[in-house]
Amino acid sequence: MSDIPIETPTGDRIIVGVDGSDHSKEALREAARLAQALDAPLEAIACWQDPALYATSYGYIPELDPEAFQSDARRMLQETLQEVFGETRPARLTTRLLRGRAAELLVEESRSARMLVVGARGVGGVLGMILGSVSSALVSHAHCPVLVVRR
Repeated sequence: MSDIPIETPTGDRIIVGVDGSDHSKEALREAARLAQALDAPLEAIACWQDPALYATSYGYIPELDPEAFQSDARRMLQETLQEVFGETRPARLTTRLLRGRAAELLVEESRSARMLVVGARGVGGVLGMILGSVSSALVSHAHCPVLVVRR
C-alpha cells in the first residue's frame, strides 16, 4: 500500500454559502439541521464582488458603488435568515460577508470547516443534473466534505 496523505477537516464549524436563491435557502435549512445534530457551530457566509467597470462610447460608467453591493449582500443575508428561521435562529449561528468570488473564498474557508453546505443551482430537467459553477468548484476543490442541496 502506498502512503497517500489524506487531508482531514481541522475545524468544527459547518459553513453554508448563502446567495438568496431558493437552493441556498434549502441549504441553510439543511446545514442548521446538521449543525444541531452534530452540536457544531453554524456559519452562514454571503460573498459579494466589486462591480465590474463597463466601457461605453462615453467612457466608463462611474456610478457603481462597491459599498452599495456590500449593503445589498448584507440585506440579502439578513432577509434570507429571517425567511428561513424567523425569530428563532440557531443558537450557535454566526454570519459573515466576504468580498470576492464565492467559489474561491468558500474553498479557502473550507480549510477550517467540518463541512461545507451549498445549494445546487440546477435549471431543471436534464440540465438540472449539472451542478452550478460554484457548487461544482467546491465539490472539486474544497478541503472538507461538501453537501450540495437541491430544492
